[in-house]
Amino acid sequence: MSAPLAGRVALVTGAARGQGRSHALRLARDGAAIIAVDLCAPIDSVADFYPLATPEDLAETVRQVEEVGGRIHAAQVDVRDVEALTAAVDAGVAALGGGLNIVVANAGIFTFGSETHLVTGDSWQELMDVNVTGVWHTYKAAAPHLIRSGAGGSVIIIASLAGFKGLANVAAYTTTKHAIVGLMRVLANELGPLGIRVNTIHPNSIDTDMVKNTRTYRLFRPDLDDPRAEDAEASFAGLNPMGKAWIEPEHVSNAVAWLASDESYYVSGARLPVDGGASVQ
Repeated sequence: MSAPLAGRVALVTGAARGQGRSHALRLARDGAAIIAVDLCAPIDSVADFYPLATPEDLAETVRQVEEVGGRIHAAQVDVRDVEALTAAVDAGVAALGGGLNIVVANAGIFTFGSETHLVTGDSWQELMDVNVTGVWHTYKAAAPHLIRSGAGGSVIIIASLAGFKGLANVAAYTTTKHAIVGLMRVLANELGPLGIRVNTIHPNSIDTDMVKNTRTYRLFRPDLDDPRAEDAEASFAGLNPMGKAWIEPEHVSNAVAWLASDESYYVSGARLPVDGGASVQ
């Protein structure tokens, strides 16, 4: 069995479920050891949209990674808390062999539905704190180990279609995803001389709890009190020229694995869409 990432260690934030779990599993199958972190607790501004991951979800990620033969060190930690995050990364690096080669800054939250002037200050700030500052904290905690490990390293930041487009009524989230593209470009310049690459991946609507929930369905079917996935499917499919309503997380993980591998060695500073063509529609 091919193991293109054998001997490497990958940090994945937001790893308890959804895209994060999928990324952790794919990298483990490719031979990487995994440092998996997740808040595993509610966030106020998101509570009315969808539930966040639980400690049980993170334990399930650990179980699945170990089931495919991977090594994993997991911690419940908030990416907004840089000291706790740094301690978790340091502990993971020590437990898994002393290096860090891959960083997948995946943790993020999503809210929508208000005209920009109606977004509350608390909601705006929480999105900035998790989606922007949390990505900076992730890099900050990982950087000493990543730089020490040297050439061949890869930083992969999970952005969104909202990092390409100005999505109406999604001001805070869209702003965060544009912001991390700027951070990616700075880091690509800083780390390029060290042989470390930095890129963003931009998924469209992914088949996860963040997207597949009643609140999101109602955005497309306001005529229904309790819309279900089947009620909104045609609307979601119309968002990209391939007519795919929800992209499976493993297709984003394929892009993560490629950017983590030597096959993409000279790819840096790129915005990689995994969106069925939505960014050009």
